[in-house]
Amino acid sequence: MASVIIIGGGIIGLCSAKFLNEAGFDVTILEKGDLTDSCSFGNAGMIVPSHFIPLAAPGMVQQGIKWMFNSKSPFYVKPSLSADLLSWGIKFLKNANAGHVERSAVPLRDISLLSKKLYEEMDSQKAFEFGFVKKGILMFYKTEKAAEEEAHVVDKARELGIDMEVLSAAECRALQPDLNIDVLGAVHYRCDAHIYPNQFINGLVDLLESRGVKILRNREVNKIEVSGNNLNCVYTGNEKWTADQYVIAGGSWSPSIAGLAGLKVPLLAGKGYSFMVKEPENRMKIPALLAEARVAVTPMNGSIRYGGTMEIGKINNHININRVKGIVESVPRYFPDLKPDVPAEKDIWFGFRPSSPDGLPYIGRSRKYSNLTIATGHGMMGLSLGPATGRLVSQVLLGVKPDISLSAFSPDRFF
Repeated sequence: MASVIIIGGGIIGLCSAKFLNEAGFDVTILEKGDLTDSCSFGNAGMIVPSHFIPLAAPGMVQQGIKWMFNSKSPFYVKPSLSADLLSWGIKFLKNANAGHVERSAVPLRDISLLSKKLYEEMDSQKAFEFGFVKKGILMFYKTEKAAEEEAHVVDKARELGIDMEVLSAAECRALQPDLNIDVLGAVHYRCDAHIYPNQFINGLVDLLESRGVKILRNREVNKIEVSGNNLNCVYTGNEKWTADQYVIAGGSWSPSIAGLAGLKVPLLAGKGYSFMVKEPENRMKIPALLAEARVAVTPMNGSIRYGGTMEIGKINNHININRVKGIVESVPRYFPDLKPDVPAEKDIWFGFRPSSPDGLPYIGRSRKYSNLTIATGHGMMGLSLGPATGRLVSQVLLGVKPDISLSAFSPDRFF
């Protein structure tokens, strides 16, 4: 039985462990924390085949510059003299064009649809419950400009065979009659679904451990030894770990992990915030995205989770309360009866989305090391793309043809 060490116990590492275990590998996960604060715990829980447009897209540069002068804006790049930020920014600028969006649409569609299919299979197997609901997502808008932009998305989605529909304000209200809605209209991303991420992560951890996967908490990799084109071993403090194959799935920490082996993985952390508010009336049935505000609103586990913002910069534990206020203030503009208070800092979750400069994940073998696979850079879609990535990682290690082409996701594409 071939052995695999996965560095990172977030959604990507856990899903990779699931499919590698099922393929017969002896799997060990080395996780720097205690598995209670991974990025996927606090996200909006959305499974999004609708998101076939990468972050690096036309208009994002100009819009991003405008948002930089608004402390409550949904997107922010913190100015810094960091060489990593400069390099990332140059690559982002090179990819923020129509050609890149066109080339990315099919790969993003394919990996998203594969992931949704795998979520459906896991739900049908009932190994554990995770609140899987297929009601789609409503992208609400209040302006004609946003309506026009969303209409273009719908046209492209239909070309790709993705199920979306433009709705009037009246049709939006008919779908959720208990919710007061003040919008111009919406696009119903009927292809989408949502889950309760906390339940999914906890259930998956329990399942993996019951199947013999070794999940070692508080084991931060601080040294990697290499020989020729192979990784020989990794260290967590004074502990030495060896395996036949290695997978770097460290989320926003992946660049520093890869750097221990002399590799570069262009990636920056995009900090996002969320908080939960009890919703005993159960007025919201379908998750929502607020187009102009870039805020996600998801009913889950008897509450509503509000989340948003993308703050690109160095990893830090500072809570920018103005970003959270921006989320809070945007909600009543779309839903007049939903008026969340600004939460106390102790009730605010934040996590770091591993953001590649072209908006596509890294999935595949390292060109430099024959026994190293990289799986990171999923940005805001780590939870959505987790199962597909895990499946693809297992196929890479098995040496079989993957379910979809991995060429767009090559870890070496910038070098």
